Amino acid sequence: MTPLDTETIELLSAAPVTRQLFVLLHDQGGTAADMLALGNLLGDAFAESAVLIPEGLTGVEATAALAEFLQVQQKRFDVLKTDVALAGQGAGADLALALVDAHDGMVGRVLAFGSAYAGAEGSFEKAPVLTTLHLLHGQMDRIAPVALARGGFAHLMELSADATLDVAASLGHELHPALMDQAVMRLQTCVPLRYWRAA
Repeated sequence: MTPLDTETIELLSAAPVTRQLFVLLHDQGGTAADMLALGNLLGDAFAESAVLIPEGLTGVEATAALAEFLQVQQKRFDVLKTDVALAGQGAGADLALALVDAHDGMVGRVLAFGSAYAGAEGSFEKAPVLTTLHLLHGQMDRIAPVALARGGFAHLMELSADATLDVAASLGHELHPALMDQAVMRLQTCVPLRYWRAA
């Protein structure tokens, strides 16, 4: 699959200029429509944003296709890489983290819901310097056990990565409103460490 073959849901604002670009990646076996609730929430919270939800880009094997898709869309909307955010659930979150692991700075932020990638052996041999990572997880997740998220976060902290971890006690492997609200809060209140380090 090439990016140009990918069916994409687009939620575009009426603003004359796009300030942020969000690309949302669904879970394995899911569809782009599964990410609509998050897409609408992000669109409401960031009025000058464009939200794109491509169909079928999941799993770390799609990293090259995602990178090409992002390059095309960044040029299309004329936004800086720092103003692009990836959000994924499950295998979509794994793909988002794998992309940053391979291409630090291609996006400014990642929202990873229910991802096992950061805790997998061989991931993140060095910390992303130009990308902030927000890991969001359900304590009761049986598909991507929370221990992997906690272990991955601890590893990222050892590398001095710019990352956060939020765990919801009663949730499983789901894109729950509580986690989505927390993700928006992280986007609105967390100043990326790269700005502090540059000061």
